[in-house]
Amino acid sequence: MARTPQRRSHGSTRTPPRTARPARGRVASGAAPTAGAVSPDLARARRVVLDLLAIPGVSGREKAIANHIADRLRKAGCPADAIAFDDAHTRTPIAGEVGNLIVRLPGTRPGPRRLLMAHMDTVPVCLGAKPAVKGNFIVSTDPSTGLGGDDRAGVAVVLSTALDILERGLDHPPLTLLFAIQEEVGLYGARYVKGADLGRPKLAFNFDGGAAEKITVGATGGYRMDITIEGIPSHAGVAPEQGVSAIAIASLAIASLVEDGWHGLVEKQGKRGTSNVGVINAGAATNVVAESAQLRAEARGHDPSFRSRIVKAIEKAFTDAAKRVQSASGRRGRVTCEGRLDYEAFRLDDDEPCVVAATEAVRAVGLEPRLDVSNGGLDANWMAANGIPTVTLGCGQADIHTTNERLDLAVFENACRIALRLATGV
Repeated sequence: MARTPQRRSHGSTRTPPRTARPARGRVASGAAPTAGAVSPDLARARRVVLDLLAIPGVSGREKAIANHIADRLRKAGCPADAIAFDDAHTRTPIAGEVGNLIVRLPGTRPGPRRLLMAHMDTVPVCLGAKPAVKGNFIVSTDPSTGLGGDDRAGVAVVLSTALDILERGLDHPPLTLLFAIQEEVGLYGARYVKGADLGRPKLAFNFDGGAAEKITVGATGGYRMDITIEGIPSHAGVAPEQGVSAIAIASLAIASLVEDGWHGLVEKQGKRGTSNVGVINAGAATNVVAESAQLRAEARGHDPSFRSRIVKAIEKAFTDAAKRVQSASGRRGRVTCEGRLDYEAFRLDDDEPCVVAATEAVRAVGLEPRLDVSNGGLDANWMAANGIPTVTLGCGQADIHTTNERLDLAVFENACRIALRLATGV
């Protein structure tokens, strides 16, 4: 179970995006680059992301992409002993090929260790992607596939930054690079990574999202539920009254949730969250009263106590529905609810060092930073729970998980500029 981050997890409801306040004496929006700042090799960054997008690597099958990243780093001069894989994949529900790829570089100057990260896995719709540049975007030329910019764009930002530093001998504080596994199926790479393996960084930056100026400083918590309904079968034409329909129980429960305001957007007494019954498998034939049903549901919320209320409301709706459906002889079905916390909510303070650094870096490249809190889960949820406050920055992704996915190159290049500033601390 995720730990609620101390001090920084306020358990608040979603807050609207806001413009970051300029730090006293900091570079103003649109200002010239900071003295001493270096520019990334953007032409190479494009080649890097095109190469990464062409390599298959759905969740649990990240070995090929991990090997490609490690090989590029070694060729750029990264010491072999700085590159390692952990055993996170041995603890995930999916039997993975490889663990998280972790690279630890000593600094050329003293300073708190910084971490840059992205996840390596993509969703199945991206298998077979054929990336190509079309105008200001990268798309898959195979119309039946997604692109995989989520999150190969983030991987490319982090890898390109490392290549710039290694090949050009750039000055930098101690650095850790984390290329995480199995984000798309449960944030498992970030969940099972160990802070000690990362060198316990003090500032951490996750590249995964759209707009480069958006700095995500918090995210909701998510709870998953597996609901099993055991009914009583009977012949639907000869003796339907002798059966107890699992489908009828499920229908009554869901209707109750909708009618009572516990399904979809849930707003009660000034609190806010969401719930969804997303999967139903039930029945075998129209002439048989359904003897079983399996459902999958979720509850989300920034406030753990209110999210718990949503979960209890879902459980009560199903148990109450089971009491309402009975056979002619008085027999009833049975409901079993099993749940798990996928990730806990977190919210970083505005003066958290990684938030301040990200704000300055975004502003320094001429963008106006805006802080945001997400209603979806991020690797940053588990990083925060593991004691590593992490902000998430965009890298040009658009229409992810669809065949219309594309990567905005202008945004991607800004993400590369921001990442190099964050890595070098300039």
